[in-house]
Amino acid sequence: MPILGIVVVLAAAIVIGIAASRLGSAWWKYRGRRVIACPENHEAAGVSLDVGHAAFTALRGDPQLRLSQCSRWPERAGCGQDCLFQIERSPSDCLVRNILVHWYQGRNCVWCGRPIGEIQWTGRKPALLTADKGSVEWNQVPAEQLQQTLAIAQPVCFTCHIANTMVREHPELVIERSRPAETGNLVNEK
Repeated sequence: MPILGIVVVLAAAIVIGIAASRLGSAWWKYRGRRVIACPENHEAAGVSLDVGHAAFTALRGDPQLRLSQCSRWPERAGCGQDCLFQIERSPSDCLVRNILVHWYQGRNCVWCGRPIGEIQWTGRKPALLTADKGSVEWNQVPAEQLQQTLAIAQPVCFTCHIANTMVREHPELVIERSRPAETGNLVNEK
C-alpha cells in the first residue's frame, strides 16, 4: 500500500503542476491593457481580456479569449469581438507595455539627456512629455490614444518627471536654488 500511495501522490502532484503551469502561462500571456484596431471602424481601441476565463479554459486546451473591457463600450458592448483575432495572432505586439518598451528603447530624457534605460514596471517608470509641454505617466494616456500620443511625445526620465510634477502641483513647497558660479578660489573671503 505505501508504494501505491506514493504513486497516487506523485501522479496528483504532476497533474496539479501541469494545471498550475497552464493557468499561470495563460494568465501571464493575456494580462494587461492592449491596443487593437477595431474591425468596425478601423480606429484604435483600448481593450483588456478576461484573464481568468482565458486561464481556466487553458486547462482544457487552447484558451478561449473574450474581452472584459473595451474603450468603445458601453455603446458597442454587443459587438462580435472580432478584434480578438488580432490578439490571438500576436498577443505581445498589441500589449501596451511592449509598445512602450519598444518606444523608449535607445531614447534619452528630453530634459536631462540621460538614457531612459531598462524600464522598471514596478517602480521608477519613465513618463511622456506631451504637446502641451507637461509630463504625464504613460498609464494616464488612454490605450486608444497611445499611438497618437507617442507620435508627438518625447521621453522623460522618472527623476525629471517627479521633479516637474512637484513644481507644477506644489510650487509653494519648492525652493529653487541657483548654484553660484565656481571661480576656482575656495578660500573664504572676510
